[in-house]
Amino acid sequence: MAANRVGRRLNNKTHSPSRGNREPGLAVQKRQARVTVKYDRKELQRRLDVEKWIDERLVELYLGREAEMPEEVNIDSLLDLPSDEERARQLQDILHNCNNNTEVFIRELIFKLHGLQKQDVLHNSGMEPHN
Repeated sequence: MAANRVGRRLNNKTHSPSRGNREPGLAVQKRQARVTVKYDRKELQRRLDVEKWIDERLVELYLGREAEMPEEVNIDSLLDLPSDEERARQLQDILHNCNNNTEVFIRELIFKLHGLQKQDVLHNSGMEPHN
């Protein structure tokens, strides 16, 4: 009888309805893919949050003068610059026609850029297979 109970437990584990008819290596592969996507999603969300913040702040800075608002603030071109001082100069050039004070915006944006990855890095990081 004890052998039957052990056998049943083994059978229940190996034929669990939640497992279906998957191949043994497939579960591990899917789990790794989920982890990669989750990581990339987090980084992507950070970037989207910064882009949304930029848009909102530009609307505030150029309120009533939307036609003078810059077409875009390219995060990747700012990330390419070697120093925060050069980023600040680039942002001052982009915002040169803004009548409002842009110093706080520039300082906060530079802070938000720390730790962000370029878009091509985000795009490629989840695409490589993990061994």
